Amino acid sequence: MRLLLAEDDPALSAELSRRLQSAGFVVDVSPDGEEAEFRGDTEPYDAVVLDLGLPRRPGLEVLGNWRRRGNDVPVVILTARGAWHEKVEGFRAGADDYLAKPFHVEELVERIRALIRRRHGRSEAAVTAGRFTLDPERQCVRTDTEEIPLSGTEFRLLNYFMHHPGRVLSKSRLLEHVYGTEPDSDGNIIEVYVNRLRRKLGPDVIRTRRGQGYVFEPE
Repeated sequence: MRLLLAEDDPALSAELSRRLQSAGFVVDVSPDGEEAEFRGDTEPYDAVVLDLGLPRRPGLEVLGNWRRRGNDVPVVILTARGAWHEKVEGFRAGADDYLAKPFHVEELVERIRALIRRRHGRSEAAVTAGRFTLDPERQCVRTDTEEIPLSGTEFRLLNYFMHHPGRVLSKSRLLEHVYGTEPDSDGNIIEVYVNRLRRKLGPDVIRTRRGQGYVFEPE
């Protein structure tokens, strides 16, 4: 799953990015409101962590502009401000959740996961598709009979597949959600990791649609 982290504090941004990536997310970082708003409008994020006190354009304005343009990406507001009226302003602007600094990163991770679950119509914490259950803490996938370890890239790819079972997903879309904006990534690497997942999960779990992409069929 791909996140946009809009935070202007370099030390906090670097630490949050590292911790979120270790939790299995792909993270793009924007240090100011103008860049964050542009990226949120032009890139397919699964969720956004948005600081209110951004330079060049405040977070509330960014969020309000997104919502007025119909951008419904889930947003967690992250700020040092703790006054109740500022929380209300955030929710009125279209925020989905609110976390005040200081905070535990583990709580932020779980709030993001909960927002993504709700966006995909899920209520349970575990991501389950067919006979597969993904464990984000252990970075593995379970069946009724075994636990299958995954590399970081395998986990991110399977996580995205399991949130979109039965849907045709192009290589470019998978790249965006598995690698973000890394300049060295290309479509061939997706094929490599799809083949690795097939060897671990079974050859017919991920089917190729020629000229279109891949379909995850867990049943």
